[in-house]
Amino acid sequence: MSEPQREGATQRLPVIEKAHDRTDEPTDGPAGGRTTDREPDQSASAAAYDPPPALDGEDGAERRFWSARRVPAGILAVLFLTGAGLFLYDVAAVRADRPVMAWRRSLARQLAERPLDDVWVLVGAAVAVLLGLWLLVLAATPGLRGVLPMRRVHPRVRAGLHRDAAALALRDRAMEISGVQSVRVRAGRRRVDVRAVSHFRELDAVRADLDATLADGIRGLGLSRPPALSVQVRRPGRKG
Repeated sequence: MSEPQREGATQRLPVIEKAHDRTDEPTDGPAGGRTTDREPDQSASAAAYDPPPALDGEDGAERRFWSARRVPAGILAVLFLTGAGLFLYDVAAVRADRPVMAWRRSLARQLAERPLDDVWVLVGAAVAVLLGLWLLVLAATPGLRGVLPMRRVHPRVRAGLHRDAAALALRDRAMEISGVQSVRVRAGRRRVDVRAVSHFRELDAVRADLDATLADGIRGLGLSRPPALSVQVRRPGRKG
């Protein structure tokens, strides 16, 4: 229990801010004594916020960019061209009165003699099914999850912003705030997670500045669908 302060007495400044969800009321200790609920060495302050309001004429209807799928398309094209070339060459050789290639004769014999419940037949069928499902997923999904669509200023021009670039821009804005020692920003399609470390100033004051600065920074990115903002501020851990 602390003694009441007399008027004109000098008060000591607190070192670590009290969290709002903690109370300073004394509680009964294990031995029946009176103890005070003290703040730990690391204090955290977190809050989630709704996305910033949309600008005039912005309806968030811009869709994600579609990937060209160059690597899967190139692999599939090479496989089809190789197989088709071998079959055409063998057919042309047979028409020219030359013997059939050994691999095609062996393949035809294996397909004719092996039963449907054979292990290798089942493995080949499973591989074909998985490959087909993979191609269907690639054809039905847009891809390019790392590119965030931006507002369309010109009707024939579409722009996008990479997540890493957006996170870097917001991190630079956050580092300009007084009291921020380090910041880690993760930009997603629906939410921006910010984890900051403050070595001085009150945590609530630092978080309020981060809220205002980063909300303005998200608006400045010009995204079609501004993500929500989640900010957490804590004290640096003790060394040693």
